[in-house]
Amino acid sequence: MNFNLIFILIVWLLALVIHEVSHGWVAESLGDSTAKDLGRLSLNPLNHLDPIGSVLVPLFLFLSGSPILIGWAKPVPVNPYNLRDKKYGMLKVALAGPLANFLVAVFFALVIRFLPPSALSLIALLQIIMTYNLLLGFFNLLPIPPLDGSQILFSLLPGKFSEIKDSLFKYGPLLLIFFVFFGFRYLIIFVSFVSYLLLGIY
Repeated sequence: MNFNLIFILIVWLLALVIHEVSHGWVAESLGDSTAKDLGRLSLNPLNHLDPIGSVLVPLFLFLSGSPILIGWAKPVPVNPYNLRDKKYGMLKVALAGPLANFLVAVFFALVIRFLPPSALSLIALLQIIMTYNLLLGFFNLLPIPPLDGSQILFSLLPGKFSEIKDSLFKYGPLLLIFFVFFGFRYLIIFVSFVSYLLLGIY
């Protein structure tokens, strides 16, 4: 296993951890201490590892030469009944994960902009951090259960659209598999475009 592979796997894992912890931090700020009580507000990756989703799946995809990297950490538990904001509390919690990844990406994009062109190796590593955080953030905004985007959509949909919610829950796993095989390439293209914008290439 070469250095680049190890570095990418570490970046992916830390992006997942930051994503999940951010959900818990916002939930706690809104009155739900479930994640804190269970020790899930720690940045220690061991507290969030899902043996299959955090390790085996990404490792298998990389070793098999797949151009697609997906994975997941253990979801941070949130009790919506404890949130002070009953109407938009879950929307805020759901947004927290992707926004945290976007903030990380913007931070490292700014660092790259201030680095001299001669620092090619460092720039390449920081671009990996930026890209994978963007990828995780935008992927989770898809309105497909169990991704964060579905919770955002459900928080905004009026009650009369409950059938849409039920259908998405029912067919969510199939839709997600379909997207991974047929739509993920377009997400990568979009993320590349956003990366160029952040770096001032366009």
